Amino acid sequence: MHFVDAKGILSAKNGMNIYRGCTHGCIYCDSRSDCYQMNHDFEDIEVKQNCVVLLEKALQSKRKKCMIGTGSMSDPYMHCEEKLELMKQCLEVIERYGFGVAVQTKSDRILRDLSLLRKINQKAKAVVQTTFTTYDEELCKILEPNVCTTKKRFEMLMAMKEEGIPTVVWMDPILPFINDNKENLEGLLDYCIQAKVKGIICFGIGMTLRNGNREYFYRKLDEHFPGLKERYQRTYGYAYELGSPNGRALYRYLQDTCKEHNIMCTPEEVFAYMNEFPQDKGYEQLSLFDI
Repeated sequence: MHFVDAKGILSAKNGMNIYRGCTHGCIYCDSRSDCYQMNHDFEDIEVKQNCVVLLEKALQSKRKKCMIGTGSMSDPYMHCEEKLELMKQCLEVIERYGFGVAVQTKSDRILRDLSLLRKINQKAKAVVQTTFTTYDEELCKILEPNVCTTKKRFEMLMAMKEEGIPTVVWMDPILPFINDNKENLEGLLDYCIQAKVKGIICFGIGMTLRNGNREYFYRKLDEHFPGLKERYQRTYGYAYELGSPNGRALYRYLQDTCKEHNIMCTPEEVFAYMNEFPQDKGYEQLSLFDI
């Protein structure tokens, strides 16, 4: 972990990342990709130590209230947040100035800030997003080794439901030849139905690989799934998009289930919901992918 003074904290479209890098260890993580030009080891977390001051200045200067998105590149509830509490302080600023927030995290550490999220949601809007890739708990510990398992994330969503805080699930990536099966999807969708999530974001059944994360992913395949790297290489070569052979049928099943249970299931619809500030329906939608 190392500390820097950032020049700014909000992107032009109101995205915020207070950390860079990650300690979750997910074997498929796209944020490892070379295109993001991270000039330090991925696990050596860069901490924007002045983020709270920068955020307060930014919100003071805004003419309209809006949603603040965070967690798209680096999870705001990594291990270091337990000690630093920078995300907590940022939420306090967001609540004080009456803005909304859309938080993306794989960690149930967010429950520490449940009362803050409740206040933000009562005053404006808070949306909590998490990732479901793997229903099997033992497999989850391999694919996402240093963060709480899917079952814990489900319990976190249930806690949000009890507080009236809307939730969204990112159901990707689904890894070809590993968890691209109906049994896995059935378990994940059952969690979503029980938690009454507002929406599910899935860009298709499969994954993406770029320089940087491809090498790490293949190294982990060799470690945990001997011989599978060669199957990936034979099937996909150096493709960016790695669609599952079962993709069409599984994606149709996901869409049908969502429609049956009134869950938003197109990325456009879900993003529009998360980005809409309740007191300003004409608010220009932001992209949660911005750094």
